Amino acid sequence: MEEKKNILTYEGLRRYEDELHELKVIKRKEVAQKIKEAREQGDLSENAEYDAAKDEQRDIETRIEDLEKILKNAEVVVEDEVDLDRINIGCKVRIYDMEYKEEVEYKIVGSTEANSLKGKISNESPVGKALIGSKKGQIVEVSTDVGILKYEVLEIQKSV
Repeated sequence: MEEKKNILTYEGLRRYEDELHELKVIKRKEVAQKIKEAREQGDLSENAEYDAAKDEQRDIETRIEDLEKILKNAEVVVEDEVDLDRINIGCKVRIYDMEYKEEVEYKIVGSTEANSLKGKISNESPVGKALIGSKKGQIVEVSTDVGILKYEVLEIQKSV
């Protein structure tokens, strides 16, 4: 079975590459030093520093593995080439929430980069999925557990 493509913006790609570099080059050395120092203290069976350092090492290696998988299957959206006639991944959109009578702004990203607290919603989320392909002025309906939500697309712009 083919692995799922991780759709990333260029910003997301850079962030993951930087984190991977930091983990491999800096964090691995730091934790190796902690393990070495803890070993020098003698008996490892009741050495909390050694156990903590080994746990940290395991967490770092797991994250490195996760990042390498994400980057291996990354498909980067070239945001400069995004068509601004219709909403797509890499766009920043301003929409009007018709229920709460307020404007909200989102950047549409792949699921790997999604972070609703930073205004980044996934193209796979209910709202993101409904917005994809919509045009300025269009009313978009999103079916959710709490009912139908309606949004008017006010503006589509490049996110850079």
